[in-house]
Amino acid sequence: MADLTITAANVVAGANSANLTGVAGAAITAGQAVYLAAATKKWLLADSNSATAEVRQATGIALNSAAANQPISVHKSGDITIGATLTAGTAYYLSDTPGGICPLADVGSGEYVCQIGLAKSSAVLSVDIQYPGVSL
Repeated sequence: MADLTITAANVVAGANSANLTGVAGAAITAGQAVYLAAATKKWLLADSNSATAEVRQATGIALNSAAANQPISVHKSGDITIGATLTAGTAYYLSDTPGGICPLADVGSGEYVCQIGLAKSSAVLSVDIQYPGVSL
């Protein structure tokens, strides 16, 4: 398998969505996993094999696309129609592609585990981000 192929126009927060707004620190596409940079207070793409611990811990999923220094909404928890085809009951994780989301089978050696959520159906991901701080 590989990273989810997300159609940005189809990313929609569910009724139980908890989200935040802020400013993008780089170009971000709806559906990508992001984190809030402590130094700049801007949202950037999370990456499971980054040398920087802060980058390895996704804290949400972008609900809209944004260029650097533009407004962005971030889905922190709850249901999201992710704009990709999921396998119900499957856990999805942060990928080693910046902003990417993948099944556990694609989290490789040396990458840090950051569970994004569990698929409730073929379209809906129940987001509850878990980051134990360990690598495979």
